[in-house]
Amino acid sequence: MMKNALITGSTKGMGRAISISFANEGLNVAICSRNEQELLKFKDELHIINPNIKVFAQVADGSNKLQLLKFAADAQQELGFIDVVVNNLGMFSPSSILDDADDALQHQINTNLMPTYELYRYFGKTMIAARKGYFFNICSVAALNPIPQAGTYSVTKYALLGLTKVMRLEMQDHGVKVTAIIPGSTLTDSWKDAVVDKDTMVLPEDIASAIINVYKMSAGANVDEMIIKPAPGQL
Repeated sequence: MMKNALITGSTKGMGRAISISFANEGLNVAICSRNEQELLKFKDELHIINPNIKVFAQVADGSNKLQLLKFAADAQQELGFIDVVVNNLGMFSPSSILDDADDALQHQINTNLMPTYELYRYFGKTMIAARKGYFFNICSVAALNPIPQAGTYSVTKYALLGLTKVMRLEMQDHGVKVTAIIPGSTLTDSWKDAVVDKDTMVLPEDIASAIINVYKMSAGANVDEMIIKPAPGQL
């Protein structure tokens, strides 16, 4: 029986690379995006990459709880049991806390923390009942060493790493694995306006490769946390 992976923030950067990697592994994938045109184009690309898989694509704003949970429910109805949840959705805001807009904290909580919390609550009990499943949460090195130029971002990523640790403790007796992927400077849309050398950065494909290799480990092995930084150091 084919397995199913659900990935948030699916059409760009790390989410795109992760979705492609799971498609190459022969898993059906559930993807979402706010942009319908990008989503449908990527759905077609995934079918070309692997014509034998199902691709469930739904327009959804993952920072909106109702849209997020509808995507989760519809994906499960369409594909069946969701074996892998990759919580990739996130945003980076270069601002100190004192310079934040009034809604900055809530907006970043809704994007960087809430989706993981809600998808854990949605899929967690089903995975416990099946005694299988995997959560990958894309955190950040800002969860280990805060970035003063991105204060609220650092706070929400600290919270996400803390949530991941709680998830792992709650799941470890039930056959469900939980891994925090902790990237350093990664060449995603967050850097689209910067002039950078890609050879000095982590690439989205590196994150995808790491997840696939962790996913393929034996049943008795769990990688609690994986830190992936640029070889020359953080930018």
